[in-house]
Amino acid sequence: MSVSLLPRHPWTAFCVRRSARLVLSLGVVLTASFAMIRLVPGDPVRAALGVDAPPALVAARRHQLGLDQPFLAQYRHYLGGLLHGDMGASLITGTPVAELVRTRLPATLDIALPAFLVTLAVALPCGLVAAVHTRDGRRPRAELAFTAVTAGLASVPDFVLAAGLSALLAVGLELLPVAGTAGAESFVLPVLALSLAPTAVLARVVRVEALKVLAEDYMRTARGKRLSPARRYLRHAAPNMATAALTVAGSLLPAMIAGTVLVEKVFAWPGIGSAMAQSVVAQDYPVVQAMVLILGTTVLLAGLLVDGLLALLDPRSAIREM
Repeated sequence: MSVSLLPRHPWTAFCVRRSARLVLSLGVVLTASFAMIRLVPGDPVRAALGVDAPPALVAARRHQLGLDQPFLAQYRHYLGGLLHGDMGASLITGTPVAELVRTRLPATLDIALPAFLVTLAVALPCGLVAAVHTRDGRRPRAELAFTAVTAGLASVPDFVLAAGLSALLAVGLELLPVAGTAGAESFVLPVLALSLAPTAVLARVVRVEALKVLAEDYMRTARGKRLSPARRYLRHAAPNMATAALTVAGSLLPAMIAGTVLVEKVFAWPGIGSAMAQSVVAQDYPVVQAMVLILGTTVLLAGLLVDGLLALLDPRSAIREM
């Protein structure tokens, strides 16, 4: 007779599994971010000091950074530094990477979180309204327009949207600032560039799920009872499609976070993404390593949050994993 190592209570087992998965995933991200810069061809120290730097200076700098040690020794040193909050220093400026993360991460969150909230706030009602007005083959032209617009927006890369919005709204119409963080208006274009494509994807999924819900017997019963549209759609339809919508929204989060790298570069936004793009060009590998680790950890924590919300909305999902 086998005995499960997991706790028997569904919620406790759910938390244990998710925590174990998070720790394992963090270990993978940590190892990958460390190994990445050591597998890239070229010498980061030579790139930082310049091609004309004396070999003795290059060797001394490599020894100072511990890059002349074996791979495993470097890895142990890196892990030890992380446990004490030390993420290394920039090869170019010598600035501690932890200080760079502390100053840059809030700026990234300032546009990533509003972009996600805008995605939810726009996609959910748009998808539901589109389903209500096009169910049972009604308004085929409206369905075609909705499908065409959302498919077009979903297929455009973030940096193309960013450049297009900047050219139209900032350069052409002069309604918004082109770049920088001067005032609330400067947040509009980066948030739009990050949220347009995910909004289109999520709205399409919400419409499909809403059409399924609207065809259920309990919705026909609600219509037969002459319930108001607000009560039918908000009280009966919306909760039953929320789980699927939130699942898709959670899967869009990694792409949105990754999209900050190019969007911040386009709008000269002083966040993690622009710092990573600059560091890649300058071959400042310790900074790139830290930024990859931060972005990967953010994605994992966001996924954990979505899993928790899904379990709260549908407790059966936690039990089914037993």
